[in-house]
Amino acid sequence: MKYITLLLALITTYAFAIDDGSPGLEQRDIEALRDWINTKRQVTVKERGGNLSISGEVRAELQSTNEKKNGIKQRGSGGQVKHTAMRAWDVEVNLMLDYRTDRTWATIKIEFDNDAGTVGGTFSKLSVERAFLGGRIVNADTFTMDLEIGRRFLSYTFDSRIMYGSFMDGVLYKYDQAFDVAGDFYFHGGPFLVNESLDQYAYVGEFGLLNVGRTGLYTKLSAVYWDTKHTHNKARNNAFRFIPIQWVWGYKFVPKPMNKIVTIYGAALYNPRAHGTVVSNGKRKAWAWYTGFSIGELRKQWDWSFDINYQWVQLQAIPDFDGGGIGRGNSAKDGLYTRRTKGEGAALKAGEGVGAGNYKGVSIELLYLLTSNITIYQAWRQSVNQDSSIKPTFSYKQYEFEIIYGF
Repeated sequence: MKYITLLLALITTYAFAIDDGSPGLEQRDIEALRDWINTKRQVTVKERGGNLSISGEVRAELQSTNEKKNGIKQRGSGGQVKHTAMRAWDVEVNLMLDYRTDRTWATIKIEFDNDAGTVGGTFSKLSVERAFLGGRIVNADTFTMDLEIGRRFLSYTFDSRIMYGSFMDGVLYKYDQAFDVAGDFYFHGGPFLVNESLDQYAYVGEFGLLNVGRTGLYTKLSAVYWDTKHTHNKARNNAFRFIPIQWVWGYKFVPKPMNKIVTIYGAALYNPRAHGTVVSNGKRKAWAWYTGFSIGELRKQWDWSFDINYQWVQLQAIPDFDGGGIGRGNSAKDGLYTRRTKGEGAALKAGEGVGAGNYKGVSIELLYLLTSNITIYQAWRQSVNQDSSIKPTFSYKQYEFEIIYGF
């Protein structure tokens, strides 16, 4: 436990230090910190009576992106959006800690995601990506009930290829029950904070039935209720006028010739709150769908996995701040109804709104476990307008390559 405390203290000191261009803490600072820690009594994991696991990732990443809006280059030298790159290099470190007892648990993920480069590189981008605690309320023979509170990505709990890109800072209730024949049923959902100054909360929930009839078939029905607070700002109200309802179907099986798990999946999504606006040319663009398949899982050295899916998303299907799919690139980070996302900034006119919708395209991902620690990740994404009559017209292509060392 002493070494864990030392590690966290070093991270905290680095994160909040003034960036003076030095490569890191000097040796005397490290020795002083170690001496201070040694004077304190350390509480071990054994004394607490739980199990602590520590894991992490070191990532080197390249994103090569070609993006045009109304035929005009957006990124890189000569691009319309300043301080953007066509070939962006990142250095990323993720630190994960999980602590569990018989009936309680806590999990933490701290992310350092920095731009590479002697000039233009960053050295202090820190994010608490996951931090929640939980406990088991009921532990019966065939069902369980859990309660968790804290932060996570919506996509950490809820399933979608096109949405759930927002954080969930709130309370999550989880009910899971196993049936002998019908399959494994669950409900996960709860409230979370959107804007504390407006006292605004949203609500999310997902019902699922897995391995239906013990056949490998599964289905999930989920929704997010964003439209919970109206103000005098019409553009902001429009930005949260969303209750996307998504229905997923999938089938998992292992074909004998391949001896690898194969998943075929598809989903439809509908936003009943969509309505005609200036940005949408008076049209109601409320639908989205995607379909695809994946092969393989990463479990041991030389394993690989492959996924390909097609996404079709109308302009008003999902909020501009909750996109989780291919998207449109949007290097200018324009919102759907306002200059920035979440209804912030000046209201946009016809031909100016971007957001997270109005695209159709394909996404391909390939992962290869080179060693027990090193994963090679590659992805290709491309999209164009779903409705070419709604401007701006754009094209978006991106190749991503990552080397990931997990420990």
